[in-house]
Amino acid sequence: MKKKIPIGVSNFKKVIEDNYYFVDKSLFIKEIVEDGSEVILIPRPRRFGKTLNMSMLRYFYENSLEDNHDLFLKLKINEYKDIMDMQGKYPVIYITFKDEKYSKWEEFRNSFIGIIKGLFREHDYILEGDFLKEYEKEELFQILKGEASYEVYLKGLSTLSGYLYRYHNQKVVILIDEYDVPIQSGYISGYYDKVIELMRIFLSGGLKDNTYLEKAVLTGILRVAKESIFSGLNNLSVSTILGYEYNDYFGFLDEEVETLLKYYDKQYEIEDVKRWYNGYRFGDRVIYNPWSILSFAKNIKDEFKAYWVNTSSNDLVKRLLAKGSVVLKRELEDLIEGKTIEKEIFENIVMGEIDNDSNTVWNFLLFTGYLKVVDKKTERARTYCKLQIPNLEVKYLYESVVLGWFNESVTREKFDLMLKSLVSGDIEFFEYLFSDFVMKSISYFDVSGEESEKVYHSFVLGILVALSDNYEVKSNRESGFGRYDIMIIPRDKTKLAVIIEFKKVNNIRKEFLEEAVEKALNQIKDRNYKAELLDRGIKDIIELGIAFEGKKVLIKKG
Repeated sequence: MKKKIPIGVSNFKKVIEDNYYFVDKSLFIKEIVEDGSEVILIPRPRRFGKTLNMSMLRYFYENSLEDNHDLFLKLKINEYKDIMDMQGKYPVIYITFKDEKYSKWEEFRNSFIGIIKGLFREHDYILEGDFLKEYEKEELFQILKGEASYEVYLKGLSTLSGYLYRYHNQKVVILIDEYDVPIQSGYISGYYDKVIELMRIFLSGGLKDNTYLEKAVLTGILRVAKESIFSGLNNLSVSTILGYEYNDYFGFLDEEVETLLKYYDKQYEIEDVKRWYNGYRFGDRVIYNPWSILSFAKNIKDEFKAYWVNTSSNDLVKRLLAKGSVVLKRELEDLIEGKTIEKEIFENIVMGEIDNDSNTVWNFLLFTGYLKVVDKKTERARTYCKLQIPNLEVKYLYESVVLGWFNESVTREKFDLMLKSLVSGDIEFFEYLFSDFVMKSISYFDVSGEESEKVYHSFVLGILVALSDNYEVKSNRESGFGRYDIMIIPRDKTKLAVIIEFKKVNNIRKEFLEEAVEKALNQIKDRNYKAELLDRGIKDIIELGIAFEGKKVLIKKG
């Protein structure tokens, strides 16, 4: 009988004892133990194995009543006796914030107090014996009953670690999973400053100058700026996806994927698997998305689908892209076409500045797994990266975001009809629907400035994303004696191809739409843009001029 596939199972003990397939990442423990840093922060994208690794650390370190030594006997870590001698020797404080997603500050504040109460209940055995003084026991009872002051709960990490040290006569290991989930929720829901203050006080109390601390490990998606939350924490070591530490332990490597898929007798071409789920680059390692690989392995029909991008609402990503400038939207369309963009990358993310700084958006998309680094260089202590969409799965999300901008203002039926009329050559009907579409949708863009021709170009490219299954949509490429604006190339050579050229009305010369559209058509002919199509063996070609003045549009077929 095949082992079960652990989709959504992040409890290490359950995975090992209940016969789930486990990709052995146990040497992660060895690297953590040998890391000289007292506090380690490891940001990685969601569903890349952070919680399972933290659970594994917990069962390794924790001196619980149950003997968990056998969980590690068949794993790689068991080859290191000096490390295994440390198993089960430490009191552990384990916290997860992965479900702390609230729309109101009061709801999160109450939930946070509940988390601290739960920690003290988990360790209420410290009330036994004479380890605590009477006033300490009294405060502990208040904490357990939910009657302590808010300030007492804020200092709970520091207080509990001190009590545990006295009880066990051993320093404490603190594990905090998904520490930044409430920070992102606070940003989305308008209580960012309050949650930052809470997390700064809470974490500083437990991690800064804590004489009872053996080791602390934190995971999350982002490295929130030191000034915002880790102020004064000089014992902090951070390993982002741009660094070279711990990169074998989050996500799957080539050999791990091939072994897993062979075990489940999956019928696939490895190049297809790579195009869909590979492409992430952590340091110098190329990584597969583990959630998607496991989901593919479980799929009876061996279907390549967007598994990972459909596991959350992606609300923040969509919000940031929708609010972006025209330049950001054009760069997004470049990415969808498979191009790279170069940006300066800052490993610290200040969530409160994302709305005001488009460059921060690209940083956010990189560290959350929606972009990958193709090339990296450092100039005068500043890091510049060429960025690209990592794979087809993530490209699917970007395409749906772009289509969402337009679908909000027109019915899907009309949208599909508009595209069908274009590729079937019914240009009169296309012009009717497109003009209506522009009037309702163009408010996303600025068509009054000098860049308005590029704006229309980007706008149309965004619409044409929906044709990508059956058509290749190319932009600003050389053909004949110049560069066309847009070319729609059918994958079936018997189908219709379309060449589009844009022209803006020249108001200084008192030009009219009719003149501008004729200029566009003449340019297509004079520069022989159809040469590329003819070379491909495509003979059915429409040449299309699109002239505009503000929101007024005229479309004419050559």
